[in-house]
Amino acid sequence: MTSTTAGRETVFTYGAPALKYGTGSSDEIGYDLTQYGARRVLVLTDAGVAATGWPQRIAEGIETYGIEAVVFDGVHVEPTDVSMRKAVDFARGQGEWDAFVAVGGGSAIDTAKAVNLLTSNDGDLMDYVNAPVGGGRAPAAPLKPLVAVPTTTGTGSESTTVCVLDVLSLRVKSGISHLRLRPSLAVVDPRLTVSQPPEVTAASGMDILCHAAESYTAKPYTEFDRKRPEDRVPYCGSNPMADMFAEQSLRLLSWALPAAVRNGSDLKAREAMALAATFAGLGFGNAGVHLPHANAYPIAGQVRDFHPSGYPGEEAMVPHGMAVSLTAPAAFRFTFDAAPDRHERVARLLAPDYEWPGDLRDHLPAVLRRLMREIGIPNGIGAVGYTESDVDSLVSGTVKQQRLLATAPREASEEDLAAILRDSVTLW
Repeated sequence: MTSTTAGRETVFTYGAPALKYGTGSSDEIGYDLTQYGARRVLVLTDAGVAATGWPQRIAEGIETYGIEAVVFDGVHVEPTDVSMRKAVDFARGQGEWDAFVAVGGGSAIDTAKAVNLLTSNDGDLMDYVNAPVGGGRAPAAPLKPLVAVPTTTGTGSESTTVCVLDVLSLRVKSGISHLRLRPSLAVVDPRLTVSQPPEVTAASGMDILCHAAESYTAKPYTEFDRKRPEDRVPYCGSNPMADMFAEQSLRLLSWALPAAVRNGSDLKAREAMALAATFAGLGFGNAGVHLPHANAYPIAGQVRDFHPSGYPGEEAMVPHGMAVSLTAPAAFRFTFDAAPDRHERVARLLAPDYEWPGDLRDHLPAVLRRLMREIGIPNGIGAVGYTESDVDSLVSGTVKQQRLLATAPREASEEDLAAILRDSVTLW
């Protein structure tokens, strides 16, 4: 009998939450929660989203179905281990919850995932954070239903099995990854995204783009070593299902991202962006992402004094989507040789009419740089406060992201990562 663990992988997995999409879909969440038998739910959001009135409106709609809804608006934008613990302590101190509702961007949804995990399982947050940063522990008990309601078009967290956080004491971004973290239901109502400032639309839009492009160019699932069924991970490499969603996301972004940045009230562009974010999440949540995301974690985690326009608060931060985009041109130039056709396909989906006269290796980087300039993304990591003297420290943060580096189509040494970061100090 042939061993099921010998040789290359022949199996890919695909998972996704239930999805409700469209204008008005957030008005039906109370009904949706009755289908899970919920009687008491915690709605998690941040202060900025709370100020729009949507979380309270959703909570009131939930209560019309006889369900108690408590709103927690203390989510930290770009969550940290400290802010997530505060949310967990609040939830643990308020008794039992039947379900959770996250209203916001990736920060709210990721915080809700952590709260769900740590109100359903014992231990501390760092016990579950991916190794080598944390203990890499898997949840022993099932989680409660989580309804994710994105108000930004970018993170795709409503579709994924991952929550991301800054570990402040280590000055590194990391995450928790497990199949049980995936939301039960994603409710995508484009009305909730109209209030996004243009800078947030641009940064989160680049996150969508990189989700789609990275999953499409990720190491194919057939190139991994065969796994035992109990060892399978959510990020299994590029595969036909994920490819389909990534391609459609890129088609939509080609016109909707510039349009939504130019005019945030353009509902057609907002609807397309919401769909693009959803499609990209359905793709990368299974295939995975690679070098741009791995580099983004230390770029965000080691920030000193950069304050982006359009974001709340006085704290220094590099928004996640912005951090991801800043090394994408150089990273995709590096990975080109592993899958030239796929890199060229991404470039043509994003810019069908843009002919690049030079080396095809530079086609996708050129498309990305042109788009980034158009929508106001900073000119490289130098524009957010880094110099070449910071490269070694950034590389040290990137190599901690082994879950992401394993999905890269071309293995990157520390010297390769340093070269990508140096090439990204200035982009144009």
